[in-house]
Amino acid sequence: MEDIKVINDYLDYLKYNKNYSIKTIDNYALDLKDYFELLNREGINYQDVTYEILLNLFNHYEEKSLANKSIRRHISSIRGFYKFLVLEGRIKANPFSEVPLPKKEKKLPRYLSYEDLLEIFHGLEINSPYDLRDRLILELLYATGIRVSELVSLKKNDIDFNNQSIRIFGKGRKERVVYYNDVVANLLRDYLKIYNEMNKNNLDYLFLNHQGGCLTTAGISYIINQVIKKISFKKHVTPHMLRHSFATHLLNNGCDLLTVKELLGHSSISTTGVYTHVTLDHIKDVYKNCHPRGEKKN
Repeated sequence: MEDIKVINDYLDYLKYNKNYSIKTIDNYALDLKDYFELLNREGINYQDVTYEILLNLFNHYEEKSLANKSIRRHISSIRGFYKFLVLEGRIKANPFSEVPLPKKEKKLPRYLSYEDLLEIFHGLEINSPYDLRDRLILELLYATGIRVSELVSLKKNDIDFNNQSIRIFGKGRKERVVYYNDVVANLLRDYLKIYNEMNKNNLDYLFLNHQGGCLTTAGISYIINQVIKKISFKKHVTPHMLRHSFATHLLNNGCDLLTVKELLGHSSISTTGVYTHVTLDHIKDVYKNCHPRGEKKN
């Protein structure tokens, strides 16, 4: 019972003091459940953790064949838990403070070319209010680079129509402003003309499903999959690829990394830095085409 109470105390702290999202808190809860099950099997109290249990923990993750990314999250969850215990005065030192995290697997973000995006946008014929909604969703994701979770949380009063900007509440309720183009402005104007007919439940959310409820992140993925099938587009497309495309295209066209960081809502520029690896191919092509002794393309 004590274990459950201390975990719940920590999860409440994440919710009310740190403003973590429900999804993040659920992940932390699962990580801690797994950790406490290991402690119970070893007969160890969470306040009496030694270096040996830390080694057992990594062996435990290895047996479960967890990827480095998952192990990093597990360790971060546990480290944050013990940091909370120190803050509360329940223990004197954080045994996980010096535990190294495994290296991140370097995965370059997948993105679409501008020509691919035009094929998708123009391939979707607008024959119904929901076709208009779907086109607006696609264009808005690419125009702003916002996360899908941020998209489904959008409300009409978050939009500044005069400045063509949107107030976004990102991870940890961190606020930022993003901007949209004239294409989105025109689609948004047309969408709002039929919005009241779709808003059967009188909600404030911008994007609604067929029952008049708020769209979910899974709903956005479903919509994009249906659009891709409808227009017979040959590549697999995920909502996050539109965010990756937004960042990559900005950098390829000369935008500085710091600006892209702010628009994406990253807390660290190192997170945004992954896109510089993607743009190296673009830089290489530009060099070959522009240098007098480069390998010019026909």
